[in-house]
Amino acid sequence: MNPGSHTNLTSYSSSRRTHHAQGRHLGRSSFRLVPSSCRALAATGHEAEIHATVDVPLGDRTYPIYVGTNLLLSQTWTKHVKGKSAIVVTNETIAPLWLDQCVAALEEAGKDVATAILPDGEEFKTLETMNLIFDEALKKRLDRKTTMVALGGGVIGDVTGFAASCYQRGVEFVQVPTTTMALVDSSVGGKTAVNHALGKNMIGAFYQPQCVVADTTTLTTLPQRELVSGYAEAVKYGLIRDAPFFDWLEENVQALLDREPEAMAYLVERSCINKAEVVSQDEKEGGVRASLNLGHTFGHAIENGLGYGEWLHGEAVSAGMVMAADMSVRLGWIEPSILERTKALLEAFGTPTVPPKGRITVEQYKALMSVDKKADAGKIVLVLLKGELGNFVITSDFDPAVLDEVLADYA
Repeated sequence: MNPGSHTNLTSYSSSRRTHHAQGRHLGRSSFRLVPSSCRALAATGHEAEIHATVDVPLGDRTYPIYVGTNLLLSQTWTKHVKGKSAIVVTNETIAPLWLDQCVAALEEAGKDVATAILPDGEEFKTLETMNLIFDEALKKRLDRKTTMVALGGGVIGDVTGFAASCYQRGVEFVQVPTTTMALVDSSVGGKTAVNHALGKNMIGAFYQPQCVVADTTTLTTLPQRELVSGYAEAVKYGLIRDAPFFDWLEENVQALLDREPEAMAYLVERSCINKAEVVSQDEKEGGVRASLNLGHTFGHAIENGLGYGEWLHGEAVSAGMVMAADMSVRLGWIEPSILERTKALLEAFGTPTVPPKGRITVEQYKALMSVDKKADAGKIVLVLLKGELGNFVITSDFDPAVLDEVLADYA
């Protein structure tokens, strides 16, 4: 398929090839920063192929999302690194899998490359960790024309993007996502942040990348738990704005679990189209973009309440979306069939539909939800479903007794 083309919404032609997970969890070591001495890998015989190019239209800050295979080693994206230097920020799990390829592409483009390898996990999404990126950049005397490259999942993308927004009052950065969650959601749209003990993503900035390199080949090494956790964010698009995509997801669960290349490419493309359309309408979440937080107010409370790192973000969002759909049913805003379809689809993917019982009290839920970024003067604001599949409402105008009832049933 040629660059810029788009897959038909309701079907795809599958090659029926299966990719098996080869991911591994590495033991967490102390923080390491190593100067780049990477060399190009031996030729693999696989050529880069762009499945689609999706633009995020933001005027003079418009940027492309390249969706395809074997893009990491190609020069497709390095043209967006304009200065002479770059620093690749990744984590200790991704580094042995994909760092050499990323550095090799940059070096082939004539860039001087440094690397920063961070600890892996949501619990390291902190100002302290971000400051270590600055330490390396300053030791390397990287100037304002350097580019930061975020090679990893949502944590790496968020921390690196925020670091880029701050370093010398702003340097350019590129997103190279390597998890389902990052490919379908977090790498697109310019949300960057770190966590605070009192709330998730509370310290950050809206800061757009120069491009997003959505290389679905990186998903071949992703552990199954991380793979499917990202599918929850794709389900979200179907629930709030794209009912045909929800239908497609229901029909293609097995293809996605088997990592069939055509299915994975379509999943990423369609998700990015949805995200790009919303971001173009509301870059800084003053209105419709908040709809992308369906299930997140509940989900962030689950993540924080359990302790960052115990559940993956997508797992918490999965359970949170069920809670939001359940509340929508109890308010009489949607038919129960939408809740049942949502639960069935998430269960088919293998993501949680309920939080752990007895771990978070109703009072804890409400305290955590009241400091959510959508909260208005301490009042909880929720994204809920209303009407036919594909419709939502952002509101604080609901019966608080219904929220209490939902929280009590899931606590």
